[in-house]
Amino acid sequence: MLTPEENAALRECLALAQVNRKRFALAVLFGTIGLGSSIALAATSAWLIARASQMPPVLDLTVAATSVRMFGISKALFRYAERLSSHWVALAGMGHLRAGIYARLADGPGDAVVSLHRGDLLARTGADVDRIGDTLVKAVLPACVALATGVVSVAIVGFLSPAIGAVLAACLLFSGIVGPLLAGRGARLSESRRTADQAELAALSLAMLEGSAELRVSGEMSKLTAARTELEARLRKHRDEAARPAAGAVVVDQIALGIAVIAALLIGIPQVTSGALPPVQLAVCVLTPLAAFEGTAMLGPAALALIRAGQSATRIAPLITAAPEVTSSAELDPVIEARNLVVGWPGGPDIAGPIDLTIRPGDKLAIVGPSGIGKSTLLATLAGLVEPHAGSVTIGGHEASQLARSCVSKVVTVTAEDAHIFHTSLMENLRVARRDLTEDEAIDALRRAGLGDWFDALPAGLDTMLGSGATTVSGGERRRLLLARALCTHAPILALDEPAEHLDPELADELMADLLASGLGIIVVTHRLTGLQHADEVIRLGEQIDRGTHAELLARNPEHAWAAEQEESCNR
Repeated sequence: MLTPEENAALRECLALAQVNRKRFALAVLFGTIGLGSSIALAATSAWLIARASQMPPVLDLTVAATSVRMFGISKALFRYAERLSSHWVALAGMGHLRAGIYARLADGPGDAVVSLHRGDLLARTGADVDRIGDTLVKAVLPACVALATGVVSVAIVGFLSPAIGAVLAACLLFSGIVGPLLAGRGARLSESRRTADQAELAALSLAMLEGSAELRVSGEMSKLTAARTELEARLRKHRDEAARPAAGAVVVDQIALGIAVIAALLIGIPQVTSGALPPVQLAVCVLTPLAAFEGTAMLGPAALALIRAGQSATRIAPLITAAPEVTSSAELDPVIEARNLVVGWPGGPDIAGPIDLTIRPGDKLAIVGPSGIGKSTLLATLAGLVEPHAGSVTIGGHEASQLARSCVSKVVTVTAEDAHIFHTSLMENLRVARRDLTEDEAIDALRRAGLGDWFDALPAGLDTMLGSGATTVSGGERRRLLLARALCTHAPILALDEPAEHLDPELADELMADLLASGLGIIVVTHRLTGLQHADEVIRLGEQIDRGTHAELLARNPEHAWAAEQEESCNR
C-alpha cells in the first residue's frame, strides 16, 4: 500500500517519535476487549432472544441477561480506556517527533529548510506531524484490533458450526483486504494533490497575514485572496475525491457482511433441520457477524490514514536528515575560508563566484550590490547555511557542511533580515541565542547594541513583554534587539543581513558605525554605503565581482561611485 520511500520515511518518523510500545499494546488490549465485548454482546443477545422464545424457566436466562448488561457496560468502558491509552501514546509520540525535528533542524544542514517557505515549514511541523500521530490511532490500532476480534469471532462461530465459521473467515478476509486496498489505491492520487495544496495554502496564508499592510498598499492582496479561494476550492474537490474510495470500502464491507449473514442462513437452516445445529445456536451464528464486521469497517479509514501518514513522512524526512558529525568547538579556529567559491540557492543557478577570502575575528567585510544579485546567498554560504555550488567553505579547517550548527554557531552567528521577535519577554527573546544567558549578560548585550537608554526606561526591565513580530517596538529598536541577540552568543564573527534596512539615515549610519567599530569579526550585507570606510574590504557583486576598500571602489568603480552619490544626496 505504501511505496518503499514512504515506508522508509514513516519508519524513520515513528522511530524518532519514540512510541511507547507497552502503552500502545495496552491500548490494543483495551480496544480488543471493547470490540470483543461488542461481539460478545451480540452473540449473547442473540442466544438470549432465541432461548427466550422457547419460554424456558426464567432462571435459565439469568446468567445471559446479566452478561448482556456486563458486556454493554464493558464495551463503553474499555473503548474509553482504549481512547485514553492510544491518544496518550499518539500525543506523546507527536511531542517527541516535533522535538526531534527541531533538534535536527537546529543541528543539521541548513539547506534542508532554506528552500522552503515558512508556511510550508509550519505545515510540515504541524499538520504532517499530526498525521504521523494519526497512524497509531487511526491505522495501526484498528488493524490490530480488527485482527484480534476477527479471530475471536471466527472461533466463536466456528465452534458452533465449522462451515459457517469458514465462510465468516473468508468474508472477513475479503472485507479486511479488498476494502482497504480499494480505499488506499483510489485515494493515493487525490491525497497527494491535497497534501501539496494544503502546504501551498499554509504558505500563502502566512504570507498574507505577515505582509497584509504591504500587500494592501501595493494592491496585491486581491490577487492573493483570489489565489487562496482557488486553493480552497481545489482542496474541497480533492477531499470529495478522497471520500469516494472510502465509500467504496464501506460498500465492500457491507457486501461481505451480507454474504456472511446469508451464508450463515443457507448453511445453518439445513443443519438445524438435520439436528446438527440447535436453533438457538443458529441465531448466534447469524447475528454475531453483525458485530464482527465493526472491526473491518475501520480498515478503510485506516488505509486512508496510512496513505496520508506515508506522504506526510516523505515531507518530514528531509527535515530529519541525520545531523553531520559534531566537531568540538575547542578544535575549531575561528577562521572562515572560502576557496573558488561559487554560490547559488539550492536547486537554482549559479549566482556569484568564484570568490576567495579569509575572515578572522576582528576583520570587517561588507558585501554590497543591487537587489537580487546574491548578497544574502553569499552570506548564508559563508555561514554554512547553504552548501556551495562549487568550491569550498571551511570553518577552522573543516568543511562547514560537515559541522553541526551548534558548533558553527560558536564561531559565526547569523542574523537574517527577517529574523523573528517572539511574543514573549525581552529576556526570553535574547535567550534564543543562548539558553544559559544570564541577566547581567543580557543587559550588557543591550547596552553594547546601543539600547541602554531604551532599556533603562522600561518599567519591567527584562520582563517586558514584546509583541509578536516586534509590533511593540520601533524599527530601529527591532534592529538593535536583533544585534543584541547576536552579541549574546559570544561568537567572534557576526554575519548580518541588512542590519540598517528601513531605519532613518541617522540611525542607520550610527548602527553601521557601531558595528564596524566593534572588535568582532563582521560580515555585513548592506545597501548603505555610508560608513563603509571603516570596513577592511568591500565586495561588490554584479556582472563582474569587484573588491577592495571603499575608497578604492569609489575611485575605480563607476557603479559604486554613482550609488554613493545617490545615497549622499538622499541624506541631505
